[in-house]
Amino acid sequence: MPIKVAIVDDDEGIRSSLVALIRRSPTCKLVGDYPDAETALKEIPRQLPDVVLMDINLPGMNGVECVRHLKALVPHVQVLMLTVYEDSDSLFNSLRAGASGYLLKRTASTRLLEAIREVNAGGAPMTPQLARRVVQFFAQTPSSDPKLARLTPGEKEFLDQLAKGYAYKEIADRMNISIDTVRSYVRTVYEKLHVHSRTEAVVKYLRG
Repeated sequence: MPIKVAIVDDDEGIRSSLVALIRRSPTCKLVGDYPDAETALKEIPRQLPDVVLMDINLPGMNGVECVRHLKALVPHVQVLMLTVYEDSDSLFNSLRAGASGYLLKRTASTRLLEAIREVNAGGAPMTPQLARRVVQFFAQTPSSDPKLARLTPGEKEFLDQLAKGYAYKEIADRMNISIDTVRSYVRTVYEKLHVHSRTEAVVKYLRG
């Protein structure tokens, strides 16, 4: 089954290029492209894409706010930020809003298609420099969360693999467990930590 992709970007030239890229890919299917957050929020719950490519600098409501509203409407959708902004605020605000990955618009086409497959499989694609910034940020702002103490050793190991950016299938291979066991860990970890997304779980784990 091809991965259903939607695009939200106000730059017509960039949006057209992304549309052409997705349409050329045998592993993806374009279900919609939108010039602003308001249109995206109306249409995406109807089209139900697997992955949304989201710009930050949109007219009206910005991309970060759009992600926050979108995740409330369709929690299962995976959002990959595709932006020109490299600053920490844009990165962390996007992740806190519920984005699962963060790439720059100058990213090569082959890497972008790879990132779409990765985020759809449960990964968290971003450049090594940005990933390092995330880890450093949470390492510098430690806080104690008693809910982490309730996790089993297996659940903690799963979270550690998740924090390193591995997709669910890779985690299954690395931990020598089935993909069903990984999915079970997802459910129990989310329940114990009172979180609703991969990013929230990783944030709690890194800060704990």
